[in-house]
Amino acid sequence: MGHHCGRYIQAPMSRRDILRQGASGFGAFALAGLLGRSALASGLPGGGPTRANPLPHFAPRANAVIFLYMDGGPSQVDTFDPKPRLLAEDGKPFGMKMEATQFDNNGNTLGSPWKFRPYGQSGTQVSDLFAHVGKHADDLCVVRSMTSPFSEHTNANYFLHTGLGLSGRPSMGAWASYGLGSAAENLPGFVVLNGGLIPPGGLECFGSSFLEARHQGSIFKPHDEAVANIQPMEASPALQRQKLDLIAQLDRDFADRLGRNDAVETAIANYELAFRMQSAVPELMDLSGESAETQSLYGLDAEFAPTRTYGKQCLLARRLVERGVRFIELTCPAIGGNDRWDQHANLRQSHESNARAVDQPIAGLLTDLKRRGMLESTLVIWGAEFGRTPFAQGTNGRDHNPFGFSMWLAGGGVKGGTVFGATDDYGYKAVEKPVEIHDLHATMLHLLGIDHTRLTVPFGGREMRLTDVHGHVVHDILA
Repeated sequence: MGHHCGRYIQAPMSRRDILRQGASGFGAFALAGLLGRSALASGLPGGGPTRANPLPHFAPRANAVIFLYMDGGPSQVDTFDPKPRLLAEDGKPFGMKMEATQFDNNGNTLGSPWKFRPYGQSGTQVSDLFAHVGKHADDLCVVRSMTSPFSEHTNANYFLHTGLGLSGRPSMGAWASYGLGSAAENLPGFVVLNGGLIPPGGLECFGSSFLEARHQGSIFKPHDEAVANIQPMEASPALQRQKLDLIAQLDRDFADRLGRNDAVETAIANYELAFRMQSAVPELMDLSGESAETQSLYGLDAEFAPTRTYGKQCLLARRLVERGVRFIELTCPAIGGNDRWDQHANLRQSHESNARAVDQPIAGLLTDLKRRGMLESTLVIWGAEFGRTPFAQGTNGRDHNPFGFSMWLAGGGVKGGTVFGATDDYGYKAVEKPVEIHDLHATMLHLLGIDHTRLTVPFGGREMRLTDVHGHVVHDILA
């Protein structure tokens, strides 16, 4: 009997190894057939998910999601939740018990510096910060009763993106990619358009965790070279093709020896996708085919540079949806002198700058999607990890408020021209039809044709899902 090195560890046998080695390998042929059908269904190189049905559980209302992430937490009482009582009591002691705040520097009641106006046939009230978006009020479902259990950015961002207030879970975009696969042959299923601000919590907000790596968010920048090293180093495509074929052969030889193929096949699929992206991404970024009217609609000719940046992100989001990408998240542009939407001081100037950057581009996106007949099949979500307090931090800022804040949804099977839920007279806490982040995730998946309770992956000894053991579809906001 041979002897092994003392440091040698026998590689564990996977289910695939057993199928390959048992019954003369006939089990592996059956597995290969299953994987082949999964690959065809998902449209992904190397096959789609094997645990989750790669097709929708039922007829989807939306084929793609655009998440307009407002990093830092816009103030609900200054944007989409008007509160006349704040103006009536501006500067007076706050009339409710104050919960613990992030910085414990609470001042008096702070009325909104901006006027609210009714828009559209629905008469939905929107502040002057979002005068462009307000013109689309009849397409919006404004949820004024969002809640979160976290009041600190990093934990709240993990919770918003992954359904857990800690790092280590897949992002909602990764779940969408895993559940449905990608309709884009030459682009990832989950793309993050980074305007300059990565959320507190970092890239794990867009990660795939225990899902395959191909489902994680791919970070694109709204510049000429959207992805680093997108230009090939080889002198010719033929030479690069030979290198990729060699790498794939070496990987397959390695997998055949050890039998643990899933990770290796994912790596091969990622190499192949990266190869195809070298032609697809430059074509995506080339806006020369977009009319001058369309570019102006998105604000690409705006005087304010952050508006131009976010406008390009919004236009690219539309182009990504057209090319079959399932989930697109937009981060905000960096603005000098601002701290995201996180206005602990200097509320007026900073909220105005942030709104100036995104208002026209978002309205342009909604207009363009609608006139192209794409809005009805594209779910647009606007919001952040929490809102702001209706009382001042110091004298001219607002602290974090997870107890009641606003988000809105448009298109993709949502009932436009509606307001759902309510906060109290101060805009502090949700008092009517509170909606949890888990509910938002469940509703989003539902509109994509996915039952959130059935999209699961075994990990850590139990079946894991985006909504954990929580979440209810908010049927009242569906068209």
